[in-house]
Amino acid sequence: MASDAALLIVAHGSRRAASNDEVRELTRRIEAISADHYDPVACAFLELAEPSIPDGLRALIEGGARRIVVVPYFLSAGRHVAEDIPGEVSLVLGEFPDIDIRIAPYVGLAAGIPGLVLDQAAAL
Repeated sequence: MASDAALLIVAHGSRRAASNDEVRELTRRIEAISADHYDPVACAFLELAEPSIPDGLRALIEGGARRIVVVPYFLSAGRHVAEDIPGEVSLVLGEFPDIDIRIAPYVGLAAGIPGLVLDQAAAL
């Protein structure tokens, strides 16, 4: 089954280039296993790194995406998740009202997070 949706992983962004590169590497790893569901998979950053959320969305749209799922790569629902990311997405929706852009729940809500935390603790 071919994908009909693109995926945009949205992280905060950091002044530390290696941190932004970690998000880019995660994006590549997700893309490698998700072609049946999302193609392409890209990342964008709220601040301090490129591309910005609007630029990331526009690049996907320019590449032919008509349905985009945005996943906030955040552990809690602070202001960035509750207000900033939806605001950035709304800017692009205003430019491209015919594109279906949806924001998925932030990563911290995932049912598997408690197990991941325990796995990390056990990795010592």
